[in-house]
Amino acid sequence: MTTQTLLKDFSLGRRLDREEALSLIDIADLEPLLEAAAQRRDAAHGGRVSYSRKVFIPLTQLCRDVCHYCTFAHPPRKGEKAFLTRDEVLAIAEAGKRAGCKEALFTLGDKPELRYRIAREELAALGHETTLSYLAEMADLVWRETGLLPHLNPGLLNDADFRALRPVSISQGIMLESISGRLCGKGKPHYGSPDKIPAARIDTMKLAGEHAVPFTSGILIGIGETREERIDSLLALRDLNDAHGHIQEIIVQNFRPKPGTLMHNVEAPPLDDHLWTIAMARLLFEPEMNIQAPPNLSPGALKQLVDAGINDWGGVSPVTPDHVNPEAPWPHLEELAKATAEAGKLLTERLAIYPSHARHALKWVDQKMRTPLYDLIDADGWPRTDGWCPGRQEAPPAADAALVKPAAPAKASFDIQAILDKAQDGVPLGEAEIVRLFRARGDDFSAVCQAADDLRRRVNGDVVSYVVTRNINYTNICYFKCQFCAFSKGKLSENLRGRPYDIGMDEVARRVSEAWERGASEVCMQGGIHPSYTGQKYLDICEAVRGAVPQMHLHAFSPLEVSQGAQTLGVPVAEFLGRLQEAGLKSLPGTAAEILDDEVRAQLCADKINTQQWLDVMRTAHGLGLRSTATIMFGHIDRYEHWARHLIRVRDLQIETGGFTEFVPLPFVHMEAPIYLKGRSRPGPTFREAILMHAVARLALNPHITNIQASWVKLGPDGVRHCLNAGVNDLGGTLMDESISRSAGASYGQEMTPQQMERIIVSAGRLPRLRNTLYGNASAEIRERAFAAASTREAGEPALQAGGVH
Repeated sequence: MTTQTLLKDFSLGRRLDREEALSLIDIADLEPLLEAAAQRRDAAHGGRVSYSRKVFIPLTQLCRDVCHYCTFAHPPRKGEKAFLTRDEVLAIAEAGKRAGCKEALFTLGDKPELRYRIAREELAALGHETTLSYLAEMADLVWRETGLLPHLNPGLLNDADFRALRPVSISQGIMLESISGRLCGKGKPHYGSPDKIPAARIDTMKLAGEHAVPFTSGILIGIGETREERIDSLLALRDLNDAHGHIQEIIVQNFRPKPGTLMHNVEAPPLDDHLWTIAMARLLFEPEMNIQAPPNLSPGALKQLVDAGINDWGGVSPVTPDHVNPEAPWPHLEELAKATAEAGKLLTERLAIYPSHARHALKWVDQKMRTPLYDLIDADGWPRTDGWCPGRQEAPPAADAALVKPAAPAKASFDIQAILDKAQDGVPLGEAEIVRLFRARGDDFSAVCQAADDLRRRVNGDVVSYVVTRNINYTNICYFKCQFCAFSKGKLSENLRGRPYDIGMDEVARRVSEAWERGASEVCMQGGIHPSYTGQKYLDICEAVRGAVPQMHLHAFSPLEVSQGAQTLGVPVAEFLGRLQEAGLKSLPGTAAEILDDEVRAQLCADKINTQQWLDVMRTAHGLGLRSTATIMFGHIDRYEHWARHLIRVRDLQIETGGFTEFVPLPFVHMEAPIYLKGRSRPGPTFREAILMHAVARLALNPHITNIQASWVKLGPDGVRHCLNAGVNDLGGTLMDESISRSAGASYGQEMTPQQMERIIVSAGRLPRLRNTLYGNASAEIRERAFAAASTREAGEPALQAGGVH
């Protein structure tokens, strides 16, 4: 096999083995190697190069080691304290917080108390016996006082050390530097440094994996090692990660000689040598691995580093110098963004914990640290860039809002465009393709919105529909314990907010009649699962609605209620649905779906019906001629792959039955939700994610579901206006009495009048259409009654009365 063929094989495929890597040691032409590495990087990381905005806290610069190239560590100096005080640590952290930092990087010498009396004395005065004990206190202090996420570089650790430090850090790290024990010999750079013995560092990294600590490591090149030793060092790190999955980044750091060290006359490795090593690291590890090179150590060569396959610049501080390399200042973030753009990439901020590990916080993050992490990240583990949340009365973030409908058409990256072309042609998208669309940012985000809106225009024209409906939540007492629900009440509910109620059939009938008089063509009936309810209760509700207004469309009962009703009567779901039809049921709401993936449901709603049961109820209902909506409730503990699986399952059932009338994304409203109050979920989707859910749904469900609805209760008027530029053609119902979202903390009103609906639609340049439940046009009589009733309301008539609560 030729070198070029070998590299082509590995640009996207399997990893290099040792023999294959050794065959590339003397490669004469670097270009094929760099190209293969860049392609491998792009396959996993796309157009982003990340960095962490950090503040550098040098807790102590004393160290028991004497590395021959280091200027960070030094012996005690007259008049200089051995450790930063609590006030000094906090002052640095607070300066970082003011500058927008999210990471507090603690760097320190290794166990200086074992070498220096002054270190022991100062630690004792601080109330500690060891440096690591003081580090734990300071990391906890910084996190509690500033919210910065601590990343620790404490040197060699044992089991007890990891147990003490994991609860106060989001991630940790130690550089392997080299696997070569030869470098510890006399006259070599690690001579006299017991903590640089490779086996000891490997043992620490192994323990980090066993303790599930997200970990940083890497190699230092140019200190006397050979290229073969570099390969073996990278392979040792690969073996550790294969065993535990905890290494979140590999740093390929280039040695720089420093005055005042024993290696001040040693030449730095040439740029080509650095590029060769970066490319080899990329090809030796899986494509998803994060490969980093510090930008301050290669000024003027940043584009070449990107071209060699890196996808990360590491931590960059706008406040503190690089205390390990004080002669090399950090590039200004604007300069770094410009240099990254010149390399064809978008500079993107991350946290000290990479998205790959933040997405799986239950495994990788101590319980104490999860709540602040959840508040900082989106569903893909990247930092939230604004404070917008569903249900709050605040304007969408200007930067992302402007991208929904940019002034000029957006140009998508090659892979995004290929997926958009497939979707617009109605070719079914796979999970990975849908996930890629959810990861769209910048121009790609604009392109996804634009493609969805073009498809909407082609399928639905410029008409935006809505329905006049009344929500009747007949009880808020529920024996299920869904972790997202702030609506249900009762002895077993998770959040007793407000009075429990269970309305009688007379009150149901009164509300139906009142809704009809006010122009409603539909009543939507849903409630908690009351412990005393059987299927007969749902039949009674149907009879009450039909008895009050025979013409009213009864849209009622989620698959959970249907399943529970059938079970309590001891009949099959099909038979129970048939009885409900006979009693007046016309269609089903597609709620209780949340996320149709049992990995999520096991945490979110463990006692609820599972994914297959939800799909089976809907399949049965569609088979009986009952149409239904389909929903997704997203933005809590879910990830993009869960969203993709949900869309695929809905699409596949629609292909089978054709029974879904519309798809309704419901952004999670977190404010009063038990799972959020317990610190176990994110605060809903970001604005970008909320918009993308509508746009991606339009594309992924094409051509099988043609109506995509936006929820004004969750998103507010401004939010749904933006959704109308991202594939949405329906604004749902006027509701009249909205309880569920308001119980969760949503601050938008409980009713949207037809006049208000149409003002929103017209302001977006669209044509309003009043529809019925099944997307036919509402009658002229319904329209006249609805607008007249709303005009009376706007003139000052009291709001609808709930009444009948007992």
